[in-house]
Amino acid sequence: MARNTLNTLKEFKLSDSKKGKFYSLPALQKKLGINISRLPVSIRIVLESVLRNCDGKKVTEDHIRELANWGATAPRVDEIPFVVARVVLQDFTGVPLLADLAAMRNVAKKMGIKAKNIEPLVPVDLVVDHSVQIDHFREKDALDLNMKLEFSRNKERYQFMKWGMQAFDTFGVVPPGFGIVHQVNLEYLARGVHKSVDKVYYPDTLVGTDSHTTMINGIGVVGWGVGGIEAEAGMLGQPVYFLTPDVVGVNLTGMLREGVTATDLVLTITEMLRKEKVVGKFVEFFGEGTETLSLTDRATIANMAPEYGATMGFFPVDDQTIDYFKGTGRSKAEIEAFEAYFRAQGLYGIPKAGDIDYTNVVGLDLGKVAPSLAGPKRPQDRIEIGDVKSTFSDLFSKSIADNGFNKKAADLDAVYTNTDGVHLKNGDILIAAITSCTNTSNPSVLLAAGLLAKKAVEAGLTVSPHIKTSLAPGSRVVTKYLEAAGLLPYLEQLGFGVTAYGCTTCIGNAGDLTPAMNEAIVKNDVVASAILSGNRNFEARIHANIRSNFLASPPLVVAYAIAGTMTRDLMTEPVGTVNGKDIFLGDIWPTSKEIAKLMKFAMNAKTFKENYADVKGAPGKLWEDITGAAEGEVYDWPKSTYIAEPPFFADFTMEPKAAATGITAARALGVFGDSITTDHISPAGAIKESSPAGKWLKANGVLLADFNSYGSRRGNHEIMMRGTFANVRIKNLMIPKKADGSLVEGGITLYQPSGKEMSIYDAAMAYVAAGTPTMVFAGEEYGTGSSRDWAAKGTQLLGVKAVFARSFERIHRSNLVGMGVLPLQFLGTDSTVTLGITGNETFDLKGIESDIKPQQEATLVIHRADGTSQDVKVLLRIDTPIEVDYYKHGGILPFVLRQLLAA
Repeated sequence: MARNTLNTLKEFKLSDSKKGKFYSLPALQKKLGINISRLPVSIRIVLESVLRNCDGKKVTEDHIRELANWGATAPRVDEIPFVVARVVLQDFTGVPLLADLAAMRNVAKKMGIKAKNIEPLVPVDLVVDHSVQIDHFREKDALDLNMKLEFSRNKERYQFMKWGMQAFDTFGVVPPGFGIVHQVNLEYLARGVHKSVDKVYYPDTLVGTDSHTTMINGIGVVGWGVGGIEAEAGMLGQPVYFLTPDVVGVNLTGMLREGVTATDLVLTITEMLRKEKVVGKFVEFFGEGTETLSLTDRATIANMAPEYGATMGFFPVDDQTIDYFKGTGRSKAEIEAFEAYFRAQGLYGIPKAGDIDYTNVVGLDLGKVAPSLAGPKRPQDRIEIGDVKSTFSDLFSKSIADNGFNKKAADLDAVYTNTDGVHLKNGDILIAAITSCTNTSNPSVLLAAGLLAKKAVEAGLTVSPHIKTSLAPGSRVVTKYLEAAGLLPYLEQLGFGVTAYGCTTCIGNAGDLTPAMNEAIVKNDVVASAILSGNRNFEARIHANIRSNFLASPPLVVAYAIAGTMTRDLMTEPVGTVNGKDIFLGDIWPTSKEIAKLMKFAMNAKTFKENYADVKGAPGKLWEDITGAAEGEVYDWPKSTYIAEPPFFADFTMEPKAAATGITAARALGVFGDSITTDHISPAGAIKESSPAGKWLKANGVLLADFNSYGSRRGNHEIMMRGTFANVRIKNLMIPKKADGSLVEGGITLYQPSGKEMSIYDAAMAYVAAGTPTMVFAGEEYGTGSSRDWAAKGTQLLGVKAVFARSFERIHRSNLVGMGVLPLQFLGTDSTVTLGITGNETFDLKGIESDIKPQQEATLVIHRADGTSQDVKVLLRIDTPIEVDYYKHGGILPFVLRQLLAA
């Protein structure tokens, strides 16, 4: 088919004197005779990319026609090749991606092919934001001390990044200390529209190696989180392939009430959309209520799309977007081009009810949103503030199966004293953190936290010194406006001084508690609590010894830190008592007028310009002092426990080896329940000395004090494969229950047929040595959480051939396929429970011996210990034709490498 029959390249007016070129959607509407203007805005932006990148090969006119005919009730089977404008990485996921690129260049060199053939074809920005930990807090120099430790621990990683900056033409780094990747993306990296070398304008689109990349949807940018595996392919010229999505419209009406924050709103939306089952769908917000939300409120809602399960939480471009670009220091010329482009495409403005044909529409009256928290184990479990005390008390004695802690009700009020003399009770708050991209990009909630702190200090309230408090702003601009508003000193007096710029407590970088506190918790099995303004609160994510974790707005984080416990009802009981006088939450809660009065300090274009000019101009002495980085186009892999040549291209050949076509006599490596997250599969946070990873580090001469975190060592497969399924809270149902009926926790399994108990890593290596394939079994929502490619890479390196679950999280399913691991879904009411799978069986997988087809049925054959067998139909979750190719090539990375080397 000829390429240009649907070419709609036109001119549009940039200003009174200038014009630009663009691929016109209104012109396409006329050519096709289809009312494209009724398509969801997010679909139209994807359609523009398909139209503009049509080459007759990877992107064809059929793709254009199919997407232009998107219908609210049409079956979602078509595969969209989406070419993005750029890629954003955070350092935990970015470093292994850079290591893969470096390994690809090694392969090219060995094969006598030009190494520069391996080069990102779109701009790539890596923001270093996940490496800092809260070792120092409540100290004057905490920020400086934490950053010095960060640079000391991560020198080898930062040297590797600097090699990447000089080796690849389109690879840039935002050094440590500037902020969280998503806020930096929002405030600085996003340009609204781009202009090609031939002066064609097109919208900003991206994928990022963090699931919360969706924050950028708040400014009308189509983008979402993918694993590093998929991002790598996108960087190297592959479209990002995905199934044509349903688009759920969310009609927001009314306005938020006095005292209700954007955090309360996003927790409400998360709960609501989880129930709507929007997993794998686009969510698009519209209606009069949407227009009332500030841009930063929209970004807060977009950020938590992974928590409500959507691919995106999209807000169209309107006047609020333009005002935000002005307030954050974008140039007049690019703002004019941004607005003019979106108007010319018919994409400007928030749609009204009835304007768009969505798959389905749900509504929310903003006036009914109430102050809320979420927890203690999942972000979708919202609790209105008045119910927090009773909910905690109820869950304390409920079973694990009922989301409880399985404790005796009589122990709730027990008091324990640690060896430092600190009294400790169940529900006591030990970590209180204003952190995470969700809220620290939003001035309204940060100013509210500062105002509440001011009123609390003036009332004489304090925070108990044993509570680990921290403030980790999403960018340095936050500190500037808190200082300008005169609020930072009050936060500091309560212990919320600036301790870092980056993703800290929410990712597991809270740092440790005191040895005395850890001992008291473990010895007495105390259900201690953390409260944070983050987006994730899965078990063991915040701290291995803190089992109860609550998400809340920044002002509520401060208020609960003052109260010191989750067992106090802040709606009816005082936050604290000063000289016999009870101080209630209402006494210190800021008004919307007080917050609005200070907003002028938060949107100062000059401050934004000066701050981000330093990224390239003056990144800081610590970054400048990182010397000794390798040079040249090909990396030489010096000995390191941080960076190692990945094994994924060992024995690489231009012809793919035959993929596994059927599996026989496999064993279960693990049998798990519902909501197994990527934290469970590939943990972040501290490395335990007794773990397989800890033992490996010690054997390689690394002192315990220098272990650093799993995340910081993602560039070394030896660490990461040992950390796979090693989370201290993961529960393998193969292990017999404790005497009290509770489940055993930790990354252990039973090696079959002997039934010997050992670590999952050791068992996996024994199975590999014996030539025995392994499988993993799980329940609903397998792989939820952060978009960690190592959750799939580690699974593959452990020798797992297939994962069976009731349902999969979008990114992790894709990553499994990308690593050549089969994801298979139980059908109907089948599950590990109903099928009675205990882990002592052997398994065959049949039905994929011939040509694999997307979403075909296969058969799991269960051979039980008593000699009986059972055939079970399962659905192969290789969803698209391109994923079939990936699997046949042994994964997406060898597939792309073969294409690049053949070019």
